[in-house]
Amino acid sequence: MSNANNPPPVPPYTGPGSPQDVPPVPGNFPIDPATLPEPIRDELLAPDPVAIDTSAEELKDGLNRCPKCGSTEIRQKPGSDLLICLYCRHEWHGMRVEEEFGFGAGIDQLKGTVIASGARDIAADAASLMTFKCTGCGAEVTVNTENAMTARCHWCRHVFGVNEQVANGAVPDAVLPFHIKKDDAVARIRQFVDKRRLFALKAFKEEFTPENVIGVYLPYMVVDGNASADVAGKGEIKTREYTRGSGDKKETYYDADVYQVERHVDFTVDDLPLESSSERGNLDTRTNTNNIINTILPFDTKNAVKWNASFLAGYSSEKRNQDVEHLRPRLEEQLLSIARAQVEESVSRYGRGVRWEQEGLNVHGTRWVSMYLPVWLYSYQQPGSNGGMLHYIAVNGRTGETMGSVPVQQWKLLMTAITVGTFLEGIALWILGSTS
Repeated sequence: MSNANNPPPVPPYTGPGSPQDVPPVPGNFPIDPATLPEPIRDELLAPDPVAIDTSAEELKDGLNRCPKCGSTEIRQKPGSDLLICLYCRHEWHGMRVEEEFGFGAGIDQLKGTVIASGARDIAADAASLMTFKCTGCGAEVTVNTENAMTARCHWCRHVFGVNEQVANGAVPDAVLPFHIKKDDAVARIRQFVDKRRLFALKAFKEEFTPENVIGVYLPYMVVDGNASADVAGKGEIKTREYTRGSGDKKETYYDADVYQVERHVDFTVDDLPLESSSERGNLDTRTNTNNIINTILPFDTKNAVKWNASFLAGYSSEKRNQDVEHLRPRLEEQLLSIARAQVEESVSRYGRGVRWEQEGLNVHGTRWVSMYLPVWLYSYQQPGSNGGMLHYIAVNGRTGETMGSVPVQQWKLLMTAITVGTFLEGIALWILGSTS
């Protein structure tokens, strides 16, 4: 019992077993970064990402007006980087984003992470639908940013574009306009398929309608990087080649001197493109041919212009759904690949090659810019197990580079291989008979 001389304990308790009497758990003290290994220490001490504001203040009301007459009837002039007013025919050039914001300079001085405002993290609760109030008639105009960036008021015909860099990842920092026109893209796709018709699936040939090709702006992160890498491994120089045995048991042997090879390289990358859509980044060749799109690179990203939704009128688009941190592992893979290529020339003396056993990458600084790149796409869904296979034929919207996947009839390929093999075997036997 308690009394005046023995009051009941009140929190916080200080008797044995109370929290105050428990020794602190090792590791709960603040960590001194200086005691950590270098890569972790550098990551902890790295400055917060620096943001570059690429937003267009003059376009935030959703109305892209002609600077001469004020009309909103604006389109890209086909085959160029110009915008044209469909009312007064005035033409003007979009500002190149690299010149406007200095993205082409200072790559070798980059430190930490620099992110343009269109490349900021996507807000998880951000909506895809955006609504504008038309200043002409008061009606509300809705744009679904999942696949479109412009819409027309059905009452007064004002054209609205999503220009404000909203938190849903729909508005990039820059856009690289289409140069290849649709008729040209259709002709290139038709030519690509015609060369492969012999083995093409019958259903594909019957359903092939290249006029259904669509122009789509695909989302990319375009990255500048300042990095260094260290690689180490074993290099071999052949010193002797000889054979042992005879007839069918004859084998060739090599002697080689083995060396420990180490290389360090400092390098920069300028405008390295990374897919920022998880759907396009899915390179599962069992179900799709997304890898086709990588084969039509590169794009002349130096000519990308500051974002203006008018460039997207008449085209489809895909929204970015991956942030910088999602793409960083992919970037590091690319940088290591570049580093290996950088040191390749310096190890040419090792005739039997170099087997790299250790690799280390140090990324000193990066700059991330969100950009729409233009692609003409033709797709064909081949029926099959697990949803079948989605085939693409893609045309680079700037250069016309064309690559694709055509579903084939396997038995035709097999019969051709057997026929060619039999023919070559016959020629070989004829040559042997002529020389014996």
